[in-house]
Amino acid sequence: MKSDRIKELEAQGWTRQFTADEPRLSEAVNMYKSMGFEVHLEPVIIEKPTDESIMGCAEKGCTACFEKNPERYKIIFTRPSKSKSNEDDDLWSE
Repeated sequence: MKSDRIKELEAQGWTRQFTADEPRLSEAVNMYKSMGFEVHLEPVIIEKPTDESIMGCAEKGCTACFEKNPERYKIIFTRPSKSKSNEDDDLWSE
């Protein structure tokens, strides 16, 4: 189930990529920016499974690290940059 905040960001054109901490967080932000994307970081959202029978690292995913140190982790969201269109890119030139 998506949080209201994630639904709000998706409505604004943001795409959720993944959750990371340093040093992968900075590496991913730099990579997405170098590819021409806008990047937005959100605090981690710990989504508890609704089924009490799901334990540990089950199909919904393990959240133990996030629960222990939530301030370490950020969710990376990207969207195409508004300042640069693909038409200006050399790749799209004839």
